[in-house]
Amino acid sequence: MTGEPRDDSGGVPFGSWPSRRTEALDWLVNGVTGEPMLDNVFVELCERLRAGDLPLDRATLHLRTLHPQFGGATIRWVPGQKDVVFTTVDRRVWQREAYLGSPLRPLYEGDVAGIRARLDLPVPEGAPTYDIYDELREQGIVDYVALPMQFVSGTRHACTWATRRPGGFSTDELQIIADILPVLAMMAEIRLNRRITKNILEAYVGERSGARILRGEIDRGSGETIAAAIWHSDLRGFTMLSERWPRDDVIASLNAYFDTMAAPLVEAGGEILKFIGDAMLAIFPMTEPRACERALRAALDAEAGMAALNAERRARGRDELGFGLALHVGDVMWGNIGAQRRLDFTVIGPAVNVAARLDELSKELRRAVLISGEFAGRCSRSGAVLERLGSYPLRGVGREVEVFAPLADARERFAAMGTA
Repeated sequence: MTGEPRDDSGGVPFGSWPSRRTEALDWLVNGVTGEPMLDNVFVELCERLRAGDLPLDRATLHLRTLHPQFGGATIRWVPGQKDVVFTTVDRRVWQREAYLGSPLRPLYEGDVAGIRARLDLPVPEGAPTYDIYDELREQGIVDYVALPMQFVSGTRHACTWATRRPGGFSTDELQIIADILPVLAMMAEIRLNRRITKNILEAYVGERSGARILRGEIDRGSGETIAAAIWHSDLRGFTMLSERWPRDDVIASLNAYFDTMAAPLVEAGGEILKFIGDAMLAIFPMTEPRACERALRAALDAEAGMAALNAERRARGRDELGFGLALHVGDVMWGNIGAQRRLDFTVIGPAVNVAARLDELSKELRRAVLISGEFAGRCSRSGAVLERLGSYPLRGVGREVEVFAPLADARERFAAMGTA
């Protein structure tokens, strides 16, 4: 660790405690191999410490993570709580006063090797104070210890321990915490790294595909044939927009478009497999209940979302964003395709080609959403919300495809039928 331990309590200095082995430490070393969830391990550890070795009344674990939305998470324990209190913080938290004025900042930045505050005693001259101290005093806390956890990766995380017992923690009790710390850090890093790996896989390949990769399905050419509802959508006129607009405006517009399209799809249980420039490919496996109904509902919600987005853009004097969206159903090979050193976990097959060509046809027919006859035939609600447009040849498809489109009030009709 860099920095020197800082004791703001006037008590026993850090580093002068004799080692002490405890039942809780033995359990942390030997008893947690079957528990993958860090929050469950931490809560059980705190319960064991309180039951046997430590007058513990509050404990927290503060973890920084790698996630597109979240910068970190906090696990908080108090005696007798029924559920784990697990709180995430967004990626901008490190610029906020709540963090900048907290004890976590000097711990994360390596300025100190630990902080202890005796909240029932006068603050020693020159010792910093933090807003959380007043909050803890209101809870009856008299002794508060905050310590960094150094991971093998080089990142720093933190934990805090607090008691209401008059006189605070003893030297032996502080040593119990110190003895547990390296084992807790190692246990936390293993579980956090797996969680980060899962987060990254879900962000880049989707929840179901990510789970399969984590299970070891990574051999090139490996996969399975499944029946799926296939979603293919893209943004109209993107090349022109990218040439006319500043780069940041292009990226912001593209992200707004993808947010609008993706949110109802994911909520309905779809799996986004990839973004291809301004296009999006997703599936709804037919093994799951009412896959086609859920896909159609998501498409109608996405169309309504794009109308709202374009209304907002018009109000700001911006160009509207056109789009095409196609739904088809068929058998696809879902698995690993690519070069030896760069694989893609995706779907391929004639059905995917039909969905992509149907998306192209939407531009010609001037209908934002097109649905194949195969999809309509598998969707129990299609007769009430779709109209037949005819049969059309598709580029690269050796047959004509029957094509449907939603009625003008399809979304309202769909909603009146109840939840799919």
